[in-house]
Amino acid sequence: MTSATGTPAYRRLSVEERRAQLLEAALSLFAHRAPEEVSLDDVAEAAGVSRPLVYRYFPGGKQQLYEAALRSAADVLEQCFAEPPEGSLTSRLTRALDRYLAFVDEHDMGFAALLQGGSVVETSRTTAIVDGVRRAAAEHILSHLAAAEPGPRLRMTVRMWITAVEAASLIWLDEDKQPPLDELRDGLVDQFMAVLTATAARDPQTADVVRQALALETPDGPVGELARRVLPVVGEAAHLL
Repeated sequence: MTSATGTPAYRRLSVEERRAQLLEAALSLFAHRAPEEVSLDDVAEAAGVSRPLVYRYFPGGKQQLYEAALRSAADVLEQCFAEPPEGSLTSRLTRALDRYLAFVDEHDMGFAALLQGGSVVETSRTTAIVDGVRRAAAEHILSHLAAAEPGPRLRMTVRMWITAVEAASLIWLDEDKQPPLDELRDGLVDQFMAVLTATAARDPQTADVVRQALALETPDGPVGELARRVLPVVGEAAHLL
């Protein structure tokens, strides 16, 4: 909308729009600086508003704003592993990891602060938000495995892999974002299939899950390629059989 003089007309933002604007500005700052290094003045400047306006929407100050920004980021991360129940397991994991790692890449320092904690603004509430992301991701993965009532071994395997994804993401950031994201993603998919298969050797429920998953894989897919790379290595240890 423009005025008669051709200049953009001012439009008052709704409460929801203004709050979203402030959260977006805060997330952008947290993405490149540690939370304790970001002030309300920084957020106000980034959003192009006054400091009192920031307080109007977040009367609890920086702590409330940080928790709200964290919750906003968590909402995105929780949905990264949500996929329609279609196609192979590895194709679903690949798409999910693409979304997750894209978030890591975009929010690097903010992501590290989110998972590593230790911030002056860390509280039991922020810890609960982070834990909620992990649990939601695990539930999405378990739904992909189509296990009606996942037992403790299967649940532990999935939750351990989620932890491995987090650790790999943090190491990737610490290693100047090397290797390339697609290599990191493919390695994490391989790792999941490997640990799932290892658990299947001891747990009948996981074995059933693996059989169902492998039935949807193709020879030229990630699992076929992994098998062709691993078999020669394992074959050298034939004396163990």
